This record gives sequence, structure tokens and C-alpha cells, in this order.
Amino acid sequence: MEEKRIRNFCIIAHIDHGKSTLADRFLEITQTVPHQKMADQYLDRMDLERERGITIKATAVRMQYKPAGEEEYRLNLIDTPGHVDFSYEVSRSLAACEGAVLLVDASQGVEAQTVGNAYLAVEAGLTVIPVVNKIDLPSADYEDTAMEVADLLGIDPAEVMAVSAKTGEGVEELLAEIIRRVPPPAAETGLPLRALVFDSTYDLYRGVVAFVRVAEGMVRKGMKARFMVEGTAVEIDEVGYFSPDMISTGSLEAGEVGYVITGIKDVTRIKVGDTVTARDNPASEPLPGYLEPKPMVFAGIYPVDSDDFSDLGDALDRLKLNDAALTFAKETSKALGFGYRCGFLGLLHMEIVQERLEREYGLDLVITAPNVVYEVEERGGKVTYVRNPSDLPDAANLDEVREPYVQATILVPPDYMGAMLELVKERRGIYQDMVYLSGRRVEIRCRLPLAEIVVDFYDQLKSRSRGYASLDYEHVGFLPGNLVKLDILINGEPVDAFSSIVDRGRAYDYGRRITQRLRELIPRQLFDVAVQAAIGGRIVARETIKAKRKDVLAKCYGGDITRKKKLLQKQKAGKKRMKMVGKVEIPQEAFISALRVTREEAGR
Repeated sequence: MEEKRIRNFCIIAHIDHGKSTLADRFLEITQTVPHQKMADQYLDRMDLERERGITIKATAVRMQYKPAGEEEYRLNLIDTPGHVDFSYEVSRSLAACEGAVLLVDASQGVEAQTVGNAYLAVEAGLTVIPVVNKIDLPSADYEDTAMEVADLLGIDPAEVMAVSAKTGEGVEELLAEIIRRVPPPAAETGLPLRALVFDSTYDLYRGVVAFVRVAEGMVRKGMKARFMVEGTAVEIDEVGYFSPDMISTGSLEAGEVGYVITGIKDVTRIKVGDTVTARDNPASEPLPGYLEPKPMVFAGIYPVDSDDFSDLGDALDRLKLNDAALTFAKETSKALGFGYRCGFLGLLHMEIVQERLEREYGLDLVITAPNVVYEVEERGGKVTYVRNPSDLPDAANLDEVREPYVQATILVPPDYMGAMLELVKERRGIYQDMVYLSGRRVEIRCRLPLAEIVVDFYDQLKSRSRGYASLDYEHVGFLPGNLVKLDILINGEPVDAFSSIVDRGRAYDYGRRITQRLRELIPRQLFDVAVQAAIGGRIVARETIKAKRKDVLAKCYGGDITRKKKLLQKQKAGKKRMKMVGKVEIPQEAFISALRVTREEAGR
């Protein structure tokens, strides 16, 4: 097909503003999916996406559409996630498009991720088509929402379109507007092949499947090709496109979006952001790739059964193909054995990775409490980055510990503004300014320690605003904090899996909660077991697991009291000797339960 009749675009929005429903209507109107096969959230293929009602992975699909009285057009759509944790997916999708549909809920108005995604699209140089969705709802307020969107983009409110993705109202007009306003790809078929790998996945039988946007030239089946950054030489086994299932075709030309299969089984040899070129007529330089994602939250992932360690490594390698923001490196814990220290973009990202590992690869896992990366300056001026609390140097050798901060934007109705400011203050936030976007929206800008928002900040934000507040944030650097390492000692021995870096003012409260929890979870031994929380050599909280005690007086029916005392003294001496040499067995269930409580309560 001629390049002038190709349109590449994506749908961007805040979470739950109707992206997947709009994509469903596009598929129906263009008859890409037969009516009998159609289902809600058709492009959300993972069980997790359907269960949670959110989009986790960006999904590409090719549609053919012929407006009345015009020639046929080829529309390449990418449906993107809306949660802030998956903004990296959005940024990669934008690089494969020329236009973006910015969708806003008519009853919710502009929210934090709406602003963030709009800025990403503008910075990427895309044509942005603003659309107000859900106009069929009784609570819809199209005029005010269109005014907010117009203020955000600096346009006339009359340019903002109105649709109902659920009923289909206005969707055909939107398709016509996409064809009219989104420019065709600026591509040259005659140049050497350059195709950007914007995503990938793993097929058990065919190996790595690379999703590509062809910028120049042509890729065809049987071609000898090379990945320019990694230097991997391959032969193209299959070329195709998504409609939305994978459909094989002979070739992909400049401006088109599709996939290539090379038969490579080693997942480390292909990288998202790489450029595919031909070996016999190579391009001189690769296409601009993507910025490397910066993990914000770190946690240790360990197999419950140590024999599954190699399987966990294979699973992480394959998952990284499909999730470029995931990072991991091997680590060892005295308590949990061999595992991986993994980096995530946020807490939801961590939960999704855990569930995918357990469901798709059948692994039983223990995940340690999430923590962030800290910048540590030692006495001699050496600066290091600490991702695992147990790696923090001794306090005597430290000059300063700096924690990561984020620039947060909170959008909330004026009625809940006081509750939001109180929440920011509780979480050691630095208030900056406040802007009234309209009569129903206030934008609060502040800086927050990342450690304070990775656990339950989002839940608190929603509960205190009755679901109306929204949050967007970006990393802005490290600032010094009054931070200490809190160790948990079981019978005098530190357990590295429970170590954490916390604000000094909250160390006692945190230590008390986790020691109380462990007292309930660790089985009683034949001797007293001390569970302590310590900062350096100072104990800040302690609980005691009382010993099991055999009733040695059960056989004494009356008689001299000295006989009873003698038996008790003998038992006491035996327990003292046992305590000196005894080791505490901590069951796996105690680790799982305690670490779950740690994740849930660390921010409170």
C-alpha cells in the first residue's frame, strides 16, 4: 500500500478512561474482528489485564478502513497502558507513531496521567487529537472537560471531539479525523533497511518474536539481517503483522508496523530499542533507541524451592523480552538462599511481575519488602548506590545517605485539597505550589521521597479523596535524609531478608510492628527466643517468643515440695544449655507472611 494511505497512531489516557473500549469500537467499525469473536477489552490478552480491568502491555493491531466515497486506508493502532508504572510502555509506543488520540473521561476530567501522557506526545512531536469520552454517562460534563483539555494543549475547545466508546457515538467521525489530521509516515522504501524493535515476546517453538516499526527500506522473509546494537546476525524466518492475531505476509515496507521471527532462542541476543538492517546492504547508523528505564523500586525475588533457581533465571530472561523496564541481578541471602535483586518502575509493576512469574512459569516465590535505591557518600568521599538494605555500610563510615525524590503532581477536586496536603505532610513531602485548573480541579505540585509513595501512598490518595484524586510523578534526583538501617535479630542473629532503611523518626514504630508480627509467626521453640529490631548496636523494639514447656510435675502427686523444685531446676538448667547452642528454624510461611505485612505497612 502507498505510504500516503498509512496512518500510525496510538491511544493514550489516564487509567480507566476507556482506551481499550475505544479500541474495541475501532475493531468493530473496521471489521478487523468478526462480530461473533468480539469480546470486551479484546486487545487485553492477558488474564491479569482482564481480571484487573487495566491494560498492562501496549498492543499493536492493523486495521483496513474505507471511508464513504474515499479509497481504503491502513490504520496501525497501538493501545497503551494508563497507569503511571507503565509510562515506559507509552513512551516506546509513541516512538512508533505519528499521531496520538488523547482520551479524557467526561465525568472525571483531566487527571494526572492525562497531563503526563500529553506532554510525552508533544515532546515526541506527534499530532495530538483530543477526545472527550463517556459522553453517554448521566454525570458527563463535556463542556468543562473540553475546556480543561483545551487549556492543557493550548487549543480552541471547539477542536476537542466528543465520543462514547461504549455506544459507538462519534467513533466513525473520530476515525475520519485520524485519517485527516495524522500525517502519513515519512518513509523511504528505496533506502537501506532500518526497522526499530519497539517490543518483543518469546514463543516456545519459534523463539524470540520482535515487534518492529519499519522506518526505511523493506524487510522480507528469507532476508539475511543484523541487529545493529547487539551485532546479532540472523536470517528472517517469518514476517507478518497483527490483525490482531499474528498474520504472516511476504514483507513489510517502510512506514508499516509488524513482527519478524528469526528463530533465535537466546533471549539475551535481541534488545528492545535495537535497529534491524540488511547484511548485504546495511544502514550506516542505527535509529535513535529508547532511554534506558530507571528502576524506582527494588525487591529480592527468591524461589521457595531452591531447586527452582535456574528456572527463575530463565523465566526472568523471557519476561524481560516482554517487559523492557524489568532489571535483575543475582544475589544471595543467608535466610532465603539464592535469588535475584529485581528493579521495578513501581509497586504495581512489581505485583504484575510476581503474578506473571507465578502464573506463566509455575513458580512459587518469596518477595522481600520493596525498597528504593539510595545514594551513599562514605567518609573518604566515595559515592555508591545501595539497592539492598543489607549492603549499607556501617554508620561510622558514612558521611551522608541520600534518598530518591520524585516531582509529584496531584489533581484533586477542591473539597479534598486539605486531605491531600495533610497526606503530603505525613509523608515528609515538600509542598511547592497549587494551581486551580478549573472550578472542579486543583493541581498540587510537591516533592516526595520515593520510599514514602512506593507502598500505600496511592491507596491512601484514593481513599482520602473518595477516588477522585490522581497522581503522576517523575524522578528528580537524590536529597539527603535522616536515614538509618534497621536490622531484625532473631535470637541475636541478624536476618538480612528483613533489613530495611527507614527514616529515624519512624524506626521505632516500624520495628515494633514487625517484631510483633514475627512473634506470632515463628513457632515456639524449647527455649525463649528474642525477636529484636536494632539500629546499629541499639535495640529499639523487642518481643519474646515464650518457650514450649513440658509439665515435669505431672507425675508428682503431693509429696515433698523439694522434689518438685529439684525437677524444675533441672528443667531450667537444660533449657539454659539449649538456648546457648540452639538455632531458630524460621518456616517459609513466616517469611512470606511477615514480608507481605512489611510491604503493606511500611508506608504507614
